[in-house]
Amino acid sequence: MSAEQTTLVFGLGVAGMAVAQALHERGLTVILADDNATEQHQAFARSLHCEFVEASDETAVANILQRITRLAPAPGISESHHVVSTARQMGLTISSELELAYDFEELRNGGPRPMLGITGTDGKTTTTLMTAAMLHAAGHKSMAVGNTETPLIAALGTDAQVFAVECSSFRLANIENFRTRASVWLNLAPDHLDWHADMHSYASAKAQLWAHTRAGDVAVAPVDDAQILHVAHESTARTVTFGATHGDYHAQDGRLNSPHGSIMNIADMKRAMPHDITNALAAAAISIESGLVEPSHVARALSEFDNAPHRIEFVEMIDGVRWFNDSKATSPHAASVAIKSFDNIVLIAGGRNKGLDLSLLADQSQRIKAVVAIGDDANEIEKAFTDVCRVVHATSMKDAVVHAHKLATSGDVVLLSPACTSYDWYNNYMERGNDFMHCVREIAKSNQQSSN
Repeated sequence: MSAEQTTLVFGLGVAGMAVAQALHERGLTVILADDNATEQHQAFARSLHCEFVEASDETAVANILQRITRLAPAPGISESHHVVSTARQMGLTISSELELAYDFEELRNGGPRPMLGITGTDGKTTTTLMTAAMLHAAGHKSMAVGNTETPLIAALGTDAQVFAVECSSFRLANIENFRTRASVWLNLAPDHLDWHADMHSYASAKAQLWAHTRAGDVAVAPVDDAQILHVAHESTARTVTFGATHGDYHAQDGRLNSPHGSIMNIADMKRAMPHDITNALAAAAISIESGLVEPSHVARALSEFDNAPHRIEFVEMIDGVRWFNDSKATSPHAASVAIKSFDNIVLIAGGRNKGLDLSLLADQSQRIKAVVAIGDDANEIEKAFTDVCRVVHATSMKDAVVHAHKLATSGDVVLLSPACTSYDWYNNYMERGNDFMHCVREIAKSNQQSSN
């Protein structure tokens, strides 16, 4: 069996297992590896009749790398991981889930289905879901895939007619052909510097979204970001812009507007915080400019759109205080978006920092009344708000919610927007957000019982 026909799939999370399954179904030889050998991994390997190797055995991995020419690392495997760096030194092809899925789709009987792409530091998931909703409103069977619950490669066997693809930097870092009919790069701020070697590596990965465009493709860029605009103009795609107040797609006089006319009243959107408006404009731009959607479809979708959980999600009103769960905000840039949406905030922030500058959180200090610092890097949170406002430390989420309840008064907002990952106290941001909501509802329930 030649090395050309063998792929090492490294990292057996959701995406890695989907890649392995897709390769196996297409008759390609697969070897599986992970840093940890769990019974689930072993059982999965047996189900595919595949060889499995534990990556902690570097000698075994080195021997495996000699037998292949393609490595398919899972999105969570950083570019500095010894398996990835060794494969690169050996000149092996390194293919991401998006690249493999794209190549398979190009060979599909009947031709490839349209894809619309979304990347950026923040707002990717919301914009992807908005795009899928707009496509659905236009009568297409659409799926939100990629950096979502469903990898693109796992969706290829469905009856979807078009894909809205959330493209993380991890998935874009190792592509050679992947492209979409229309795509948007929403924004750029420091993030994932625990995965990428530096900011240049991070931005370069994002730029791969437009590295393989063809004439007729559309690149949608924020009108006020010169760096992203430059990358768009350097591509072969037609550049379209969006912005809060100006650009081809913009908001003005209480309406969302496009080059093709007004889209809708902002008041008719189900939720219209500042970032909701710019995300909606970005989604509208790729949907309409792709030729798959009309402005009326955009209006219908946005009037009914419900965002994914843990993204500035309203939880409860307690004694005149509104509580919001923004656990998905794992960077200062993401948390700043939420902070700009409110005044009189008691902020719950912290967790495990990704090597980012947390002092950015205090840029909107006039909006913040007090801070409850949590997690491994609570001291960094406190340092960010030195001489800005009162900071208290919490030893658990329950403790944090109790502190916030005492600090907030009627008319305030309590906002969990951590600016850090959840990997100190929790397995993921969903667990963190769910724990926060549980603790808040316990206080609401206690208050209700006290008043009865």
